[in-house]
Amino acid sequence: IADDSGLEVDALDGRPGIYSARFSGPRATDLENIIRLLEELAGVPPERRQARFRCVIALADITGEHFLFEGSCEGVIGTSPKGERGFGYDPVFIIPQYGKTLAEAGSAIKNRISHRTQALKQAWPAIKRLCLS
Repeated sequence: IADDSGLEVDALDGRPGIYSARFSGPRATDLENIIRLLEELAGVPPERRQARFRCVIALADITGEHFLFEGSCEGVIGTSPKGERGFGYDPVFIIPQYGKTLAEAGSAIKNRISHRTQALKQAWPAIKRLCLS
């Protein structure tokens, strides 16, 4: 089992995507990545700042049969960081239905709506089947 996740920003043609953790360099901090993201989105109006966190889980069994499961969490990139919780891009990722960033919303909301949760919900039946067989 393996997974990969990333932030896809429509106005940046899906970037940073799989390079989210190292968007501003190989040893980039979360803050450095946020600063670069906001710099690249400078001047982009709110209606064009749609983004999503996407997670793909890959699962393979010993016979080589494999499965892919995908989850996403839709949002909008804000213009400045807000909130103290979370990590990565959470302080600038606004969840429209809550009117808050993921860093403001906290772990209960994040764990319920996250891209990883969505992918794992799909993968869980296959994981159980493979582990119990």
